[in-house]
Amino acid sequence: MRLVGREKLLAFQRRHADTRAWIKAWTKEVETAAWKSPQELKERYPTASIINDQAIVFNVKGNSYRLEVIISFAAQVISIGRWGTHADYDKWVW
Repeated sequence: MRLVGREKLLAFQRRHADTRAWIKAWTKEVETAAWKSPQELKERYPTASIINDQAIVFNVKGNSYRLEVIISFAAQVISIGRWGTHADYDKWVW
């Protein structure tokens, strides 16, 4: 998949240094992934929350943080949306 919004991930890890290793591993995996559906993604990330056909929220660092992405499975593009602490996530409006 092509990753869009890498600068948001860099800002995230600057603010939360403990996410650095997770983000590095996740980025590497995403860039080599070829998921064709939300179900395929859930097979790899069972704790990810499927909000709708495109919006997915990943639990980062054992649920300490959340990362929202928008995915076009047809175009094989994943865009970084919002990120924040678990408390931040509780305030997000869908």
